[in-house]
Amino acid sequence: MTYVLWGSPHSLYTGKLRSYLIKKGLRFQERVPAHPDFGMRILPAVGHMVVPVLETPAGEILQDTGDIIDHLEAQHSAPVLDPVTPVQRLVSALFDAVGSEYLLPLAMHYRWTYRADQDAFLQAEFGRTMVAGHSREERRTMAAGMMDFFAGFLPNLGVFPETVDALEGAYADWLDALDEHFQYHPYLLGGRPCRGDFGMMASLFAHLGRDPVPAGLMKRKAPNLFRWTERMNMAGLSDGEFAGYGEDYAPDDSMPDTLIAVLALVFRDWTPGLIADVDCFNAWAADRAAGDIVSREGQRQVHPNIGPVSYPFHGIEMKRGSAPHALWMFSGVLDQANAMDAAEAERFAQLLRTIGGETAFSLAPIRRMERRDNVLVLS
Repeated sequence: MTYVLWGSPHSLYTGKLRSYLIKKGLRFQERVPAHPDFGMRILPAVGHMVVPVLETPAGEILQDTGDIIDHLEAQHSAPVLDPVTPVQRLVSALFDAVGSEYLLPLAMHYRWTYRADQDAFLQAEFGRTMVAGHSREERRTMAAGMMDFFAGFLPNLGVFPETVDALEGAYADWLDALDEHFQYHPYLLGGRPCRGDFGMMASLFAHLGRDPVPAGLMKRKAPNLFRWTERMNMAGLSDGEFAGYGEDYAPDDSMPDTLIAVLALVFRDWTPGLIADVDCFNAWAADRAAGDIVSREGQRQVHPNIGPVSYPFHGIEMKRGSAPHALWMFSGVLDQANAMDAAEAERFAQLLRTIGGETAFSLAPIRRMERRDNVLVLS
């Protein structure tokens, strides 16, 4: 049984899914969109240009890393790659959202703001993904237009010259806290990866851990974090560096002490943006009908935008497009919190007080969203 992973080495979300497939022990072949089958079969089935896409041995074509992992977890029960205890499971889902969504602007900033310092590398990466059978020079030339397209996303993500210092200052704190954690623990929640680890691989591998400029920064400032990105692409769970650690999650639904500092950064840095996204979404969704595509123009978009938001961030005013996809992922975390029984909820409330998460978990989107036909729609 062999799966086909349609993606690319430099793709943010392909890094997330590839790591999951490796740790799950599933056989797969990786193919890039330059393969003729992508344009003939995959693109029409998905409905818009996006990677990764997973093609199953049964011929199913699946898109969105969360949906794909859900599908594969239902098909393959072992190894277990997410905790069953309520607080750890919620924290895992939270880090999935953080890595997939919150860190996305940082990943794009370090790729495109420093484009001139890593242009040859990026040209080679985009070129091999887009075209096959051409010379090195032709590939680099053909990559330029696609690179300009992705670099144009920066304003919508809030990346401007006046926001760079704040973004990089915040990221420095993340590098330090994550490096400290991975000094003592192989994965976020202990001895085996969870959904949160795969979500964090989205931004921290292909962009921040592989592009020359941010990879150099990570190696200099957070070598233990860089080692984690390597570990996440190694088959098996154990790493000889942590001999005797074991392959279990932290006992009794607890958090490793070093993860508390990382969780505090999550809510320090993400809460203002979440508040702004909820306010924007609530205003936009108030008079919309069930089934409406969550997009300002009603267009099919992987990362839709329903209007501008602004909020304070590390001494500046952050201005960007709204992020309903991030809000959709965070809403799933809220659902898990609301489903806890009284004892579980009290334990989680104690954790929230420690890490400053009460405000974020008091947010209330007025409408639900769901993925349908590979886009977000109102329920």
